[in-house]
Amino acid sequence: MEKLSTPQVTIDTIKKYGFDFQKKYGQNFLVDAHVLNKIMDAAELGEEDCVLEIGPGFGTMTQYLAEKAGKVLAVEVDDKLIPILQDTLQEYSNVKIIHGDVLKLDLLKLIQEENAGRPVKVVANLPYYITTPIIMGLFEQNIPVSTITVMVQKEVADRMQTGPGSKDYGALSLAVQYYAKPYIVANVPPNCFIPRPTVGSCVIRLTKYEEPPVSVTDVSMMFRLIRASFNQRRKTLVNGIGNSAEVPYSKEQVAEALSRMNVSPTVRGETLTLEQFAALTDLLAVSQQDHA
Repeated sequence: MEKLSTPQVTIDTIKKYGFDFQKKYGQNFLVDAHVLNKIMDAAELGEEDCVLEIGPGFGTMTQYLAEKAGKVLAVEVDDKLIPILQDTLQEYSNVKIIHGDVLKLDLLKLIQEENAGRPVKVVANLPYYITTPIIMGLFEQNIPVSTITVMVQKEVADRMQTGPGSKDYGALSLAVQYYAKPYIVANVPPNCFIPRPTVGSCVIRLTKYEEPPVSVTDVSMMFRLIRASFNQRRKTLVNGIGNSAEVPYSKEQVAEALSRMNVSPTVRGETLTLEQFAALTDLLAVSQQDHA
């Protein structure tokens, strides 16, 4: 089977099957062998690896994955793509095509059945409209993954890897950096896709930590505090948290905790590090017990 990683072969495949792109699935197929090779290098695949690919499309990247990894689990939601994938991937006995929505699949069960519960590597050209739910779902549900190497919207990649003080810094930055170490692999222009997206893209690799970089007594509460801090970016952290229905702390408790951290009560959330949010969470928990 000829590789799909050129515009002409992809165009021929579209014509052959009379395929119509579905806007609701955010379909932009990668047609650049140079970029695909960069993704393969970044994913560091070997014969012992099991790869979870989300949204294989025509199977362009799947062909590359199948030649590098021991097994590929390709999850595709669009039923019109299933027979095409069965055709384009027929030469690869180590690929399993799974028809389903990755956000609804029991991934723990799948990985248990297909890889004996051992960590998989996620490699994908993700649909941009559900990038964040997919990545956060993998982390929050404690799906066994070692690395996630994915194509995402450039703006999202910037948010994932930036630090305090940046306009891109926010709840997503802190959430990703609690679970994994982000590394930008490459920027990818729109002309590397069919159809061309209207935004720039980026390949990012997230290497999951064995242990989170900060210790906190209540992870769920820390993330509620983080969300409250960024929901109204222009407000001070005291007001953002104090006004949130998600958080059981008063403005006075937040101001007192910040004071104990030697942080001004007029700070905004975007200036606090992950370590400081963890410390704030623990101080507020103690404060709540003291007031009980």
